[in-house]
Amino acid sequence: MTTIVLVGMPGSGKSTVGRQLARRLGWSFVDSDAEIERQLGCSIRSHFEQHGEASFRDIEQQVLAGLLKRDSHVVATGGGAVLREENRQLMQSLGQVVYLRSTPEELIRRLRHDTNRPLLQVRDPMRKLRELFRDRDPLYRDAARFVIETGRPSVKMLAGTILMQLELAGVIDPSHVPSPVATAPTEH
Repeated sequence: MTTIVLVGMPGSGKSTVGRQLARRLGWSFVDSDAEIERQLGCSIRSHFEQHGEASFRDIEQQVLAGLLKRDSHVVATGGGAVLREENRQLMQSLGQVVYLRSTPEELIRRLRHDTNRPLLQVRDPMRKLRELFRDRDPLYRDAARFVIETGRPSVKMLAGTILMQLELAGVIDPSHVPSPVATAPTEH
């Protein structure tokens, strides 16, 4: 048994893909940002505005440490969870880290109407995404054992790709990975 930890830029699909992975594995799913908001009793955006990013990152680190001690579940992390070396080390030591890699161009298409992400509430969100990607991509790569390019595949295809990578690495039971032969259309 293990924990699968999804890292990546805001909007890369960590929560959506994570729910699908957990469902396919029969495991629990937890979104670290949702858990942080539950513990804070307010939105991350509100906490950011009132207390600043450093305070948020302290809370994020504490919550992440607690979540990673659980077994047989999928954790979707916040986009900035990799900023602290301690978080990266903790994720690597207690889980199988998967980086859902999305380009800034893909992200802007997904996030252009999102008003709930505090780091993107700026005049030029594309520029901000490019800066975040430039700064964070090496950190995501450093933390991850697996890098999955998100591109335009469906959530189901991304989850299947992750499951196959985890099976090939001997991390999960092959019975959780669909056979490409079994899902191929039959000819009549």
